[in-house]
Amino acid sequence: MTKQKFDPAKIDFGLDSFGDIPLSASGQLLSQAAAIRQVVAEGVLADELGLKVIALGEHHRADYAISSPDVVLAALAARTKQITLASGVTVLSSDDPVRVYERFATLAALSNSRAEVVLGRGSFLESFPLYGYDLRDYDLLFEDKLSLFAELLKERPVTWSGKTRSSLKQMDVFPKTEQALPVRIAVGGTPASVVRTAKYGFPLTLAIIGGRAERFLPYVQLYQRAADQYQQPIQPLAVHSHGLIAATDDEAKELAWKYLRESFVKVGQERGWAPMGQEQFNFEINEGSFYVGSPETVAQRLARTIKQLGVSRFELAYGAGGLPAAQRMKLIELYAQQVVPRVRELLAEEE
Repeated sequence: MTKQKFDPAKIDFGLDSFGDIPLSASGQLLSQAAAIRQVVAEGVLADELGLKVIALGEHHRADYAISSPDVVLAALAARTKQITLASGVTVLSSDDPVRVYERFATLAALSNSRAEVVLGRGSFLESFPLYGYDLRDYDLLFEDKLSLFAELLKERPVTWSGKTRSSLKQMDVFPKTEQALPVRIAVGGTPASVVRTAKYGFPLTLAIIGGRAERFLPYVQLYQRAADQYQQPIQPLAVHSHGLIAATDDEAKELAWKYLRESFVKVGQERGWAPMGQEQFNFEINEGSFYVGSPETVAQRLARTIKQLGVSRFELAYGAGGLPAAQRMKLIELYAQQVVPRVRELLAEEE
């Protein structure tokens, strides 16, 4: 088993956005169109501050503005210089693998090979009925389409047959990329999904949205064992979690209670979860997977998670639940200018 060597200096830090609708300076929710433009402004700022990746999620619902991440990423390609432009995620199950490949190959051309497609099954399910797919085929759709997507990445004529779309016989796709298109699989904690990721030799992104991060260590070890059994390389690990950074711990907690917690309460109502109370909220910000606080507090907690799991990339999901646009921009500044350098210092000291 060949493991990736842990090197604090080579850890990448980035941002994730679902296109949450922020509040304006006057306290009014922005339109979805304005929210998309706000995400572009945030991506430009992230690039200027040296963050390594921005990943945009795909959703088809009123509280998230981004349904076509690749289009928003194309806008960012024209206004940024070095940041990686990723989806977070592309719901492959309810999309067509050929079209996904073509869109991201086009994005790679526009961005000088800075495109990255992050594939997932989708934790929100609106895209399935919207595009005419049966939720009873949830697992089959992803497995079938992922097998085709893996063939498309070879960039040669494809012969393929499956159960969920028409077959291909010596069909080619365009445009061709100048460098191999990077692909990741995002997993919320299903062992079968972890093994599938290793089987195809793709890097793994763990979406840790609650509980202690160390409880995902068995999934990291499972990925390593599965990669060894499939004779695939062990790729660098990424983690995605929610956070809110402000000048002080008290300010960050107050904002997180008002916006981040509220977003979880709203989703929980749809899924039958009990509303997040004060005890659970305190647990998540002190021991769990909400990275909330001043730059020093967040840096200390991030350093522990990165060390525990051997993370090579951390993506902060910011701006949940209508956090005002101005505070989202300030959060990005604090993250890039204070948190990231401090995390590197802490990890270097441990090493």
